[in-house]
Formats: sequence, C-alpha cells, structure tokens
Amino acid sequence: MARKAFDHFEAVSAVVPGEGGYHAAIAVKAIGGTGAPRFHKVLEDQIFKTANEADLAAAKELTRLKDVKEDADLLW
Repeated sequence: MARKAFDHFEAVSAVVPGEGGYHAAIAVKAIGGTGAPRFHKVLEDQIFKTANEADLAAAKELTRLKDVKEDADLLW
C-alpha cells in the first residue's frame, strides 16, 4: 500500500474485488476525518488476477495524482 498526503486529504493505493479479479483503486479520506474513505477505481478497463498486482498498479497511478478536490474527487 502506497500513501500520499495533501493539504486536507490523504490518498492510498487500494484494491476493489470484482468479478474475475481485482481492480486497482485509490482510496481518499479527509485528514483527521471520520467515516469510510471514498474509493476511486483507476485503470477501469483492466482486471488483475491478484490483489497484489492491482495494488502495485494503484500505487503507480498514485504517483501521478496531483491533488484531491474538496469533494474528494481526484485531480490528475
């Protein structure tokens, strides 16, 4: 799992299980906030056989992330 912090949010690489495998994702949560993180699937056209492969792909995408908007949307 990779982590990237911004002014008001933190983002981490994540995995979403799906039919036939796993999706790479980025989970976003307000720093110091409560509640569940918001998951954003990345590389949606790709399904990975293992959770580790999906997490590695998500970590690579996380390096491209520029910021997180106030509504927790990703800013590339």
